[in-house]
Amino acid sequence: MKSFILAFGLALFLGSCGSPEPVNAVLWTDRPEFAIYAEYFNSGQKQYKVEVQYLASPAEELTTAVNFPDIVAGSWLKSSSTRTLFRPLDDLFDEGSLAPEDFYPRLLALGQIDNKQYLLPVSFNLPALVFSRNTGSQFSNFFVAGLEEIKSLGKAHNRESKGVYSQMGFCFSPAWNDEFLFIIATLFNASFKEADPLTWDAPALENALSYIQNWIDEANSGTAAEDDFAFKYFYEPRSKLLMSGRLLFISMKSSEFFTMPAEQREGLDFRWIAGDDRIPLSEEALYYGICKDGRARKAADAFTRWFFQEETQRFFLEIEKKYRLDETLFGIGNGFSALRTVTEQIFPQYYTGLLGRMPPETFLEPPNILPRNWPDLKERVILPYLHERIRSGGGSLEQQIAGWARLNRN
Repeated sequence: MKSFILAFGLALFLGSCGSPEPVNAVLWTDRPEFAIYAEYFNSGQKQYKVEVQYLASPAEELTTAVNFPDIVAGSWLKSSSTRTLFRPLDDLFDEGSLAPEDFYPRLLALGQIDNKQYLLPVSFNLPALVFSRNTGSQFSNFFVAGLEEIKSLGKAHNRESKGVYSQMGFCFSPAWNDEFLFIIATLFNASFKEADPLTWDAPALENALSYIQNWIDEANSGTAAEDDFAFKYFYEPRSKLLMSGRLLFISMKSSEFFTMPAEQREGLDFRWIAGDDRIPLSEEALYYGICKDGRARKAADAFTRWFFQEETQRFFLEIEKKYRLDETLFGIGNGFSALRTVTEQIFPQYYTGLLGRMPPETFLEPPNILPRNWPDLKERVILPYLHERIRSGGGSLEQQIAGWARLNRN
């Protein structure tokens, strides 16, 4: 790996002599691990440096920036207010530094505008259904679990006496599973996407909510029984609830599962949550762009060429393993790499639980383009709305979003 870095540094030096541009590129990101990546880039060659600045929301900061960074790596960069701030990256493909076929095609396509590549995908996460290892034999598929199968197996696992449950297959407690409500809505094609500020398929969302309500009533005797069960048992760690059989399933993102303490994950297994051969990727998929008003273009290009190489990302995974960073950080940018060979061939070498477990790329369904302030909108409006609808049945999502938008105009 050392010879790879030295050779890369020599190529940078020979290819950039006499450049009048700044040699220090500024990178904005909401992923702290980019400080590690930049450190290795900086130490591996002497021509360029990358200075990492952490921001809670780079997409928000871009809309009011006076001095733009050179590089941005973050979520929500594809919104209408931010994606036009980046320059096309097709020249990196044309010169052969990067190859489009190295990326997951649907993720790559999401970074295009008018057939030009403005953003590159970095990483993504998948929704996982987690359970104890001895439950795995009950599934019909080694890769994925559909909603009907989760519902059926969960209901069969229930133990109830006089309306009181001592174990549940799946509990829609607000403490854990409001995010699972959103996954179900996505699988029902609710299709939330950017508008002014948001649009969605209302009939599909209603179908999803009806499905969830029927699931709770049929399998768990209603939300009151679930609340009672959660109050009694949810003080225990989730892994303990699974291993004891108190719960059969819980859901979490792939990054959360693979950063669980090893002693907790040891007795657990998983399936990807899917519907109709579709696995919805988490909305915070990480993207990467070079600002058109950035000053250190050659430095930014050099870091980009280096970062999106299979050998570079293999090196990152090795470093994470060596220094036990994988206990708090999953993969590349805290997710699966958008480079296909890295995720499909290299990840299983470092995360043995993934061996033979990655689904076909056609299953991976990227999120829609969402507004740059989607995290706040989702946390304050969407998830509370889903939660209240399955419990009380009232409220208007349109009115709640309109109220939120009035308070968040900028």
